Amino acid sequence: MTFLFPPHETPSVAISGETARFPVRRIFCVGRNYREHAKEMGYNPDRDPPFFFTKPSDALVGNDENVAYPLLTQNFHYEGELVLAIGKGGTAVSASQALDHVYGYAVGNDLTRRDLQLAAREKGRPWDWGKAFDRSAVCGPIHPATRIGHLSQGMLQTRVNDQMKQSADIADMIWNVPDIIAFLSASVAIEPGDLVYTGTPAGVGALVPGDVCTVSIDGLGILTTRITARA
Repeated sequence: MTFLFPPHETPSVAISGETARFPVRRIFCVGRNYREHAKEMGYNPDRDPPFFFTKPSDALVGNDENVAYPLLTQNFHYEGELVLAIGKGGTAVSASQALDHVYGYAVGNDLTRRDLQLAAREKGRPWDWGKAFDRSAVCGPIHPATRIGHLSQGMLQTRVNDQMKQSADIADMIWNVPDIIAFLSASVAIEPGDLVYTGTPAGVGALVPGDVCTVSIDGLGILTTRITARA
């Protein structure tokens, strides 16, 4: 097969303790999956069915990397999250069998141009410009479930310049890992290489150039991102 120009490199994420990397196909994100965050964003925190948005796979950023303050925004936010790495495909996966499809877990940071997201929300438009921009999907190394087991609890904490901003247990998610996979696979086919960002707890806030943002989850280590001046 001949291409007009060389194909882009496949985006990938490090795997803890291995030289092989996890090739990424698609990135799905769950919106408003912690009650207190739903309330701080002005929504009713009742247990409505989960909804999803996406980010391009080439928006991935690894651990201990720099992210330039993005274009267009004046209100750039962190969102610390648990990330699922899918290792087995399927459709209409039941919650009882969903964990069979999880390869592992990672720490993530769903970077957001909040002003653009809110402006789109007010006009009933898609969130893409607020969520799916360059270098907006920060993800730490994936820890295989065969080593660490499946996560149903553990503290998620986000700090900016060593000041605590978010602190919650992933057990507080409105929709847990099996639920998320069941709902997602009822709508689209999940495939090996998919990542799912599972939502952020309360305490989201702004980042500015010079900030160092860290997100940690018990058993998954610390994800560090440095914010540099707008490119």
